[in-house]
Amino acid sequence: MIKYAEVRDLMTRPVVTLHPSETMEQAATIFDNQNFHHIPIVGDDRKVAGMLSRHDYHKILNAFTIFQTENSRTSNRTTLRALLTRDVMTKQVATIHEDDPLEKAVDMFQENLFHALPVINNKKELVGILTTFDLLNHAFKTSFV
Repeated sequence: MIKYAEVRDLMTRPVVTLHPSETMEQAATIFDNQNFHHIPIVGDDRKVAGMLSRHDYHKILNAFTIFQTENSRTSNRTTLRALLTRDVMTKQVATIHEDDPLEKAVDMFQENLFHALPVINNKKELVGILTTFDLLNHAFKTSFV
């Protein structure tokens, strides 16, 4: 059986990120074309400034209308071009260190109902992302090996 002891063993890297000054239109491109649920927002110093979720993105799209008319699509595009990721992101983000044991990540997910944790190094720079999907995949693989 494969055993992973540290966060670095399961985290996803490289990580797709956005800068706080990028528009939500750029986030929409990622969410619409990738199967991502979270995008870390990272400053020039490679430190985590926030987290943007697919749920945050959908709240913006559904803020004015749930009906998909041409007018609502045009309004949504205008809104996405006008908003910056810093305007929408969650600013208070818990992180986990790449050397931390997986048990700490599991505790953080369970206690806070998180679904993703940015992974940082000793310089507090983003080096990966750990999600509940990563843990589920690991659990599935190790239970059938």
